[in-house]
Amino acid sequence: MAQYRTIAESKNFIVLDEYAKYSMVSEPPVGYQTEFALERELIQDLVNQGYENPSIKSAEAMLTNARAQLQVLNNMVFSNNEWARYVEEYLDKPSDNLVEKTRKIHDNHIHDFVFDDGHIQNIYLVDKKDVTRNKLQVISQFEQIGTYANRYDVTILVNGLPLVQVELKKRGVAIREAFNQVHRYTKESFNRENSLFKYLQIFVISNGTDTRYFANTTERNKNSFDFTMNWAKADNTLIKDLKDFTATFFQKNTLLNVLLTYSVFDTSDTLLIMRPYQIAATERILWKIKSSFQAKRWSKPEGGGYIWHTTGSGKTLTSFKAARLATQLDFIDKVFFVVDRKDLDFQTMKEYQRFSPDSVNGSESTAGLKRNLERDDNKIIVTTIQKLNNLMKGEGELSIYQKQVVFIFDECHRSQFGEAQKLLRKKFKRYYQFGFTGTPIFPENALGDETTASVFGRELHSYVITDAIRDEKVLKFKVDYNDVRPKFKGIESEQNEEKLSSAEYKKAMLHPARIKEISQYILQNFRIKTHRNQGGGRGFNAMFAVSSVDAAKCYYEELNFLQKDSEKPLKIATIFSFAANEEQNAIGEIVDETFEPTAMDLSAKEFLTRAIDDYNGMFKTSYGVDSKEFQNYYRDLAKRVKSKEVDIIIVVGMFLTGFDAPTLNTLFVDKNLRYHGLMQAFSRTNRIYDATKTFGNIVTFRDLEAATIEAIRTFGDSSTRNVVLEKSYTEYLEGFTDIVTGEARRGYIDVVTELNEKFPTSEEIITESDKKEFAKLFGEYLRVENILQNYDEFTHLKALQTIDINDPQAVEAFKEANFVTDEDIATMQQIQVLPDRKIQDYRSTYNDIRDWLRRERSGKEEEKSKVDWDDVVFEVDLLKSQEINLDYILELIFEHNKKTCDKVVLIEEIRRVIRASIGNRAKESLVVDYINETDLNAICDKPSILDSFYNYAQEKLRVEAAQLIADENLNEQEAKRYISVSLKREYASENGTELNAILPKMSPLNPLYLTKKQSVFKKIASFIEKYKGVGGQL
Repeated sequence: MAQYRTIAESKNFIVLDEYAKYSMVSEPPVGYQTEFALERELIQDLVNQGYENPSIKSAEAMLTNARAQLQVLNNMVFSNNEWARYVEEYLDKPSDNLVEKTRKIHDNHIHDFVFDDGHIQNIYLVDKKDVTRNKLQVISQFEQIGTYANRYDVTILVNGLPLVQVELKKRGVAIREAFNQVHRYTKESFNRENSLFKYLQIFVISNGTDTRYFANTTERNKNSFDFTMNWAKADNTLIKDLKDFTATFFQKNTLLNVLLTYSVFDTSDTLLIMRPYQIAATERILWKIKSSFQAKRWSKPEGGGYIWHTTGSGKTLTSFKAARLATQLDFIDKVFFVVDRKDLDFQTMKEYQRFSPDSVNGSESTAGLKRNLERDDNKIIVTTIQKLNNLMKGEGELSIYQKQVVFIFDECHRSQFGEAQKLLRKKFKRYYQFGFTGTPIFPENALGDETTASVFGRELHSYVITDAIRDEKVLKFKVDYNDVRPKFKGIESEQNEEKLSSAEYKKAMLHPARIKEISQYILQNFRIKTHRNQGGGRGFNAMFAVSSVDAAKCYYEELNFLQKDSEKPLKIATIFSFAANEEQNAIGEIVDETFEPTAMDLSAKEFLTRAIDDYNGMFKTSYGVDSKEFQNYYRDLAKRVKSKEVDIIIVVGMFLTGFDAPTLNTLFVDKNLRYHGLMQAFSRTNRIYDATKTFGNIVTFRDLEAATIEAIRTFGDSSTRNVVLEKSYTEYLEGFTDIVTGEARRGYIDVVTELNEKFPTSEEIITESDKKEFAKLFGEYLRVENILQNYDEFTHLKALQTIDINDPQAVEAFKEANFVTDEDIATMQQIQVLPDRKIQDYRSTYNDIRDWLRRERSGKEEEKSKVDWDDVVFEVDLLKSQEINLDYILELIFEHNKKTCDKVVLIEEIRRVIRASIGNRAKESLVVDYINETDLNAICDKPSILDSFYNYAQEKLRVEAAQLIADENLNEQEAKRYISVSLKREYASENGTELNAILPKMSPLNPLYLTKKQSVFKKIASFIEKYKGVGGQL
């Protein structure tokens, strides 16, 4: 038996409290390490940790190995015939896709198999009860047929099934580029013929110095680089180096627990792998329940605790996982998972109903809850705080009051005090309670004598906003305090508590002139703040928090009045309800609004009815203000805000806490926020989404600077302010040194100067090293410009380029519209700005270089190249965010044709626009042919040019498809079906058998078969690129 050394010892937890990093206890290796050496070292480390390392090079060998491992795990033997049947009907069913295979690991890992002699046995894929029984092996597969040769893949097998894929890049390669590569081939060529690879659960990518893991999910919005994670210790110190990652994350017990215990496969078929801080919190809750039970410390704060995880870091997933795992403890009779009714959107409701039917529906009735309490087969009970309260009030004696019960409160700042807490202490005799909060109540922001710690016990784990921003799990805030209107400065910066609550103050804040100015500002800046000023209609949406129902009414009416003549008015909705006048537990707590709008006074009710009627008209719905209808309105509105169908939502209290919408990036504030309420409201905007969303935009129309700094200090740590708030406009313009990473960041001015000096025109980019230098420099420009777009000063700078400085009237109008002085204008004139036309040419060149590099790589010409492209990351998200759509291009053709009737000039102009657009480049020839073959002067308005082009394109599509099918001698029916499906999903796929079915009759063994297949696929792929989005039938 080989002797193994213990590398990292874990007493209770897989997220370690202490771990000495490899670099601290050993000498760093000397010399350059190749990708191959990195891989050899990783495999050796895993073998030292007890992994087996068999030689498996083919699909057959992998199946044979899986058979051997499953036989050992299940303590039985398959005959050849039985094994073939087991593989066919369960293990590797031909029709299974990624989702079905993942479901087998999570939900259906036990299969009732009927053996040839008629007896039935449960065959387990994995053992979840005792994870140490699962066998771990590591293999490296050279040459996997796919679009990439010599990928050094390291795959980790659990009981013979490939569950983890490790992608190594040599040190110095940008980790994001490594991610993009994995992403590219998971989509297309990942192990095409070896479908056991569809069992993959986790990807690990590493360049030696930075190592990250992420779930293998097809969910489009979950596979951006932002969702990758580093492993960490319990104090949230990151473990990045591959050596350290191997010793901790790949420790056998840890890896098996991450795969089998700390992952969630949700109702929408998305696989989520928990992050280290989520696992740490869950482990510490379970440990606390066990130790409190053994010490008989129930029903006291010492027997429980609270978890402080910042808003937006995935608290609900953690708390629900803790509740699920608590049900597996033998001595616990019931686990109550308590949520607030308003946080129950449709998605979470479906999730909870899987485990706890009847107890989560929107109704107040406690009948379903009581039924669930009496059932023995269901240990978990998901319920709302409102129902739990009614149950305790209504039921004097229930057997559950005497049993061992765990309470987990999803958002404990709302429920911890007040009636429910008092009743719970009185009624339940043996309970352990745990709370999750993003903004705990400390003595300094408490109004009564109760704090989070006095109710729940000590803090068991924390992950504060500074941790989350450092890990890029939430974004920073950029707060504009400059929007205190000159005319109303006195009242807007009022800080005195008594004056703030006076009737005169409230009246002054609702002065019609002030409402109008703010509404105009919002309408003028909405598209810039939400990144919608490009023609593509991508971008984000906004929330507007106001101080009262009256204010909501004034703004709703004014905004709609000001945009009534607009060609594309913004879709504005509002929601508010009756707020009971309960005492506050913490300073700045946002008053809880109930689902009973009927309790409001008449004028508020009438306005709400009118607003809901407008909404019904906009979206063809039929909601109203009575309780049930209103709940449905609430849910529908939440859904439409998340899908960006609503542009601005005006709120008073609802949606400012607990509402999660990654597409929201701007919060306008005309409300005095403090502490808890301020952090909660600001946090609506800082969910990660993609590279274009760099921070949450906060625009305040009151002076909230002191309140912001105080709130951030309370809920972060000592250096918080520098980490949580975005840098100033001047720093982005002139450059700064990043406090967290210590790296120097160049400003806009330097980047533009260098672009102008090195590449005055894009024609001068000729050699490969020019291309690389330009790609890096222009990527830097795109990043800094994307951030500056959110600053009003930059908007003014851009606007200044469009006016004639020598025209005094134009200058005066500019000063008045933007509240700027002559000095400001003089400063702006000294800043060099790239003209729009030049940016267009640069974008077009950047796209060309990206396409060229991909062709080079797939053409295997990399060996000859002397230029190392490893550290270049193409900013695809940023390019797409400024994408213009086809309709916009057609409208441009119409506009340009009115000005110039010269088709040659027009085509030249339109070519530039199309080449600068990443999604429409393939349509260049189609649009140019359209211009040449159409009498544009006969077209009288914009809708007509759209009709005319789409009819033209659909006709071309039919002709060209028929031509392609004839030229390649394809099977007509199958080819039409394949092309139609590809046009619908907007890309052609080589996966599955659809592509084989369209090819002319030919044996797959024929050497020409593969070449034919490849050339047909290439032609169809470019055909799809050209015609996607034009509609029509084949």
